[in-house]
Amino acid sequence: MSDQNDKLKQLKTSSMDRRLSIAKASLLAGTRWAASNATSMFSNEEEKEKKRKKAMKQQADYLVSEIGKLKGSIVKIGQMMALYGEHFLPEEVTQALNTLNNQTVALAWPAIKTQLQSQLGSKLDDLVIDHEPLGTASLAQVHRATRKSDGLEVVLKIQYPGVADAIDSDMSLFKNMLKLTRIVPQTREFDQWFDEVREMMHREVDYHIEAATTRRFTQRLENDPRYIVPSIIDEYSTARVLCMTFERGVPINSPVMLSLPQERRNQLGEASLEIAVREIFEWGEMQTDPNFGNYLVRLASAEQALDQIVLLDFGAIRQFDAHLLSVARNLLKAGYHHDADLMVKAMTGYDFFDSIPQSIKPDMAKVFLLATEAFSSPLNNQELPAGVMLEQDRYDWKKSQLHSRVIQQASKSMASRYFSVPPKEFMFISRKFIGAYTFMTVIDAKTNVRAMIKPYI
Repeated sequence: MSDQNDKLKQLKTSSMDRRLSIAKASLLAGTRWAASNATSMFSNEEEKEKKRKKAMKQQADYLVSEIGKLKGSIVKIGQMMALYGEHFLPEEVTQALNTLNNQTVALAWPAIKTQLQSQLGSKLDDLVIDHEPLGTASLAQVHRATRKSDGLEVVLKIQYPGVADAIDSDMSLFKNMLKLTRIVPQTREFDQWFDEVREMMHREVDYHIEAATTRRFTQRLENDPRYIVPSIIDEYSTARVLCMTFERGVPINSPVMLSLPQERRNQLGEASLEIAVREIFEWGEMQTDPNFGNYLVRLASAEQALDQIVLLDFGAIRQFDAHLLSVARNLLKAGYHHDADLMVKAMTGYDFFDSIPQSIKPDMAKVFLLATEAFSSPLNNQELPAGVMLEQDRYDWKKSQLHSRVIQQASKSMASRYFSVPPKEFMFISRKFIGAYTFMTVIDAKTNVRAMIKPYI
């Protein structure tokens, strides 16, 4: 953790402060852009493209470094844009925005303590709180604490003061900044997407919603020994502070994970994907942020027979309507049967699909069939690469390089221009599956996901 001198004493939450910082950043980026365009007027096409990419990268890096200094919702907006923006932002911009995750500086304890006092009042006396944060994010930081009366170990997720009130002005700022720098195509889809991010932001800063969601997932999984969901402690929770039990575990990308026997890793991989499948087929709502920081693994021990996945964060939850769910289920079924006609048939009854010419759909179906390759079998899928499907229909995620193959197929496919901004709901679902696929690749799991999805199909 950074030392005390690195910590921020307070946040720049006044909209005037923030507006000035962003305006300065956008203006500078804009003038650099103009200058780089002027110097490339006489270059050949290849040179122009190189210079354009370089200028775009410099501009994006500069904007991101300025945003990183502000903290709060503007950083979270940037992170969401990085997560979902790959469909409509230039690669240089998403790469720069991706670095925002690593730039969060902790807020110094006095400012955090003031926020806790305003939220919890005298109840604060019940707890001994560690002044060093366990982790920091763009909207909040997490501190460990112990309840004096019984020694219960808890964590407090403490929202930065002023963050919730700054969302709307930060959204406008961010949008204007992107417009100013001419980085993004200004389309109706882009505006709709921006409104969706705004809505997500407002949901994410309301900890009453997160507490209720966490409880729903606790109930759903309480009889399944493969998962742990922290318990919410109401007494110390408010709209801006969330208190829950402290749950131990090791990070997904910790070296100890790869030292586990193959079979244990396979089971963990299956459990991680099963959550996404059940969200679509049973629960109708999805935790849409598949960030590795949201999972831990509690390794099996003398007291507990199974390795368990600890699910930590239920802030970014998204409910889906019945109609969208049936479309998503039909796409997965077509993938299970590896049937191109079935896949084309599944692509109906949703605005996005209905706006696509029928002649384009077979190409798009290829992309979806590839994305669901792991659910197919050698009996119905002759295009499986050699050595990817092992005995017992176990799919080798690491060897498959599925994510990069899907991206290649999408860009080759004529469908790519219709993929410019897919519907936001599909972005969430695909993001979630990419997260689960990455989880399995990182722990090098070889899983029979076909058997797992079969009961739902």
